[in-house]
Amino acid sequence: MNVEEQRVIRRRPKNRRAQIAATSAAAFGSLGYHGVSMEDIAARLGISSAALYRHYPSKYALFREELLRLGQLTLDSVTPPDESEGLTPRARLESVLDKIIAETIANRATVTLVRWEQRYLDETDRQTLSDQFARALSVLRGLIGDVRPELDEHERALRAVALFSVISSIGDHHAALPAKPLTALLHSTCGPLIDGELPPPGTAATTPRATEIPQSFKHELLLKKAVELFHQRGYPNVSVEDIATAADLSAASAVYRYYRSKGDLLAAAFRRAADRVSGAIGPAVASSSAPGEALTKLIDLYVAGSFAERELTFVYYAEFGHVSPEERTMLRNVQRLIVAEWVRLLVAVRPELSEGEARILVHAGFGLVVDMGRVFGDNERICPQERVIRLMEITLFGTERVIEAAVPEP
Repeated sequence: MNVEEQRVIRRRPKNRRAQIAATSAAAFGSLGYHGVSMEDIAARLGISSAALYRHYPSKYALFREELLRLGQLTLDSVTPPDESEGLTPRARLESVLDKIIAETIANRATVTLVRWEQRYLDETDRQTLSDQFARALSVLRGLIGDVRPELDEHERALRAVALFSVISSIGDHHAALPAKPLTALLHSTCGPLIDGELPPPGTAATTPRATEIPQSFKHELLLKKAVELFHQRGYPNVSVEDIATAADLSAASAVYRYYRSKGDLLAAAFRRAADRVSGAIGPAVASSSAPGEALTKLIDLYVAGSFAERELTFVYYAEFGHVSPEERTMLRNVQRLIVAEWVRLLVAVRPELSEGEARILVHAGFGLVVDMGRVFGDNERICPQERVIRLMEITLFGTERVIEAAVPEP
């Protein structure tokens, strides 16, 4: 056999572009937009950077393609098929929910990008994505209205966002559950979100008021301004100089008297968020006579804390990958302990749930609170605190258990 015959001929796969798109999407889903380079993607594919650039001109082009694909996929998922015309409104809505759940499970590795990374799209592409989701929400609101015509537009909108939030929350964590029971769990959680009753706005004036931080407490002011900027622009797009200016400091060097780096500021913010949630568990359990009572107290405290520090709650989810590996390990350990305690209480209230199922629901409840703030902001007419509390209760307990869980055993 001569040299020519021994040479291995490598042909370019016909689906190379699709392979690149899938590999880059998985990388973005795992590491975020700023955590991935074209070289990383090429290495994952086992090709050169030059070969990658022949298919896509930039990392941004790959990122844009994945997010707009997810947006179109969401819009397609909520559109009832032609053959559903003869179904009842409830059956049509349930068929759409099944499709949304199936597509979300199939794209679990990347659905989280739409929530936390879309701000890195340019203005035109971000508007396109927003339009896709606005249309999808409009369709879902209409389907909910067909099932419950007595609901006003605000309640339909709340429930539509809640459904998307609970289903897509599986992209925010790695809690494992086989596809069939996961589908059943998500579907059974959607029903109560559609059918449960929400309190009217103004039922309880419990929204915490913002507290003005004295200028003398510079470390607190720096932390507050840093979180606001991370929320607005994204951590990679904020400099120490930006933070110093926002806090009315004369120079970036003044920041270092309080924090060693921008990363230290982010870690301090995350520790505060974790401490707030973990610190509530002991007192809630100690002051309650039943697991359901303790869990309702924790729900109240979680929602109140999120309303008081909306930016911090968002940043915790969106920028977790930017803290140091050591901090990340510590925070993940705290988060596991928090979730484990919530799961223990929830299984005590709902013994039919496995720990794995309860874990999925706890994460869904946390994510729902963040999404309500992300979508509706401080709009008290649509999304007051008492409604978010009720939605989180429904997500965890189910409709029929919301009231009884709050009543201590005699």
